Amino acid sequence: MTEVERLLRELAPQVLGVLVRRYEQFDTCEDAVQEALLDAAVQWPEQGVPDSPRAWLITVASRRLADQVRSESARRRREETVAAREDWVLPEPGEERHADRDDTLRLLFLCCHPSLSQASQLALTLRAVGGLTTAQIAGAFLVPEATMAQRISRAKQRIRSAGAGFAMPPDSERPQRLRVVLHVLYLIFNEGYTATSGPDLHRPELTTEAIRLARMVHRMLPADGEVAGLLALMLLTEARRPARTDLAGRLVPLAEQDRTLWDREAIAAGVALVSQALRTTDLGPYQLQAAIAAVHDEAPRAQGTDWPQILALYGVLLRMEDNPVIRLNHAIALAMVNGPQAGLAVLDDLASDDRLAGHHRLAAVRAHLLEMAGDRAAAAAAYRDAARRTTSLPEQRYLDSRASRLA
Repeated sequence: MTEVERLLRELAPQVLGVLVRRYEQFDTCEDAVQEALLDAAVQWPEQGVPDSPRAWLITVASRRLADQVRSESARRRREETVAAREDWVLPEPGEERHADRDDTLRLLFLCCHPSLSQASQLALTLRAVGGLTTAQIAGAFLVPEATMAQRISRAKQRIRSAGAGFAMPPDSERPQRLRVVLHVLYLIFNEGYTATSGPDLHRPELTTEAIRLARMVHRMLPADGEVAGLLALMLLTEARRPARTDLAGRLVPLAEQDRTLWDREAIAAGVALVSQALRTTDLGPYQLQAAIAAVHDEAPRAQGTDWPQILALYGVLLRMEDNPVIRLNHAIALAMVNGPQAGLAVLDDLASDDRLAGHHRLAAVRAHLLEMAGDRAAAAAAYRDAARRTTSLPEQRYLDSRASRLA
């Protein structure tokens, strides 16, 4: 990615936020911003980046928006309303009102509006705030570009029909709305770190974008412990990515990874973030998950992992946020401390939970614990069962290889 591309991706949500705040038309504003970004991508490499690139983009996008309004006779009334606004007067190049105001957080709240489905929140966040093209988002989630374009279009229509204003939610709603924003960023990161389907284990464009957006939110809300916890969790997890596959692209489990390949700078940054948050803010689920990741990352060898500490942290996390995925990870920690049978007993209870029953991860963990217990035949059968259930080709190949080795 060139410096101009990086700059445009950083500025895109800021410019869109300004236009939506001024003119309150999400879809038409986004079209205008995309045209301005295209103009910049063509002109700046040849003519140089302007002294105030953000103001340049706002000016060009505003003029494009004005052109759109004037060209649509069916929207004459809206044109008159918008033209009457005091802030319709375009800034001169290099000038901008509220130059220090960044509306990106407002834009994130809008893209994660509760009236939208989770899939729409993901797509709209990546499009409007992340700056990814529709084709890039479609490729990341393995759907046709036309399907993703329809999903994004429907999300914009839903926001418009819901009457969602471009404003921060009231204080009473803000913690819950922020929780939705963080969850969307968490899902984007997870899909990039372990793709749910397709030939690749990783989708780096998604993990990179999730970390960039989490950094942005952290800059805006530096005192929020859960924002810091999520960013720390992403950094500590992404640090292991260079060791997660071998030269042939095969999956390498955590216990077998070459830890000299881990990104020590990212680990140090993640540990510092979560340590500061744990000392100074109220405890939250993302901080606990980051603390667990830090225990893994700070162990020099897999055999030196402090599993009793991880088990204790999972115990606290379960009391705070009980869900089947956390219980599954808790079962692994329990097995590492108290033996595989203790973990298998938890899996028997989880098998009746509709949210996890039939998921390949449950079968894969069962296989691992059965292998630890010495039941090779049952473990091989469970690995094959897990391989049949996953749609990720790297995971499928890994699970089949484990089954073949045991057989």
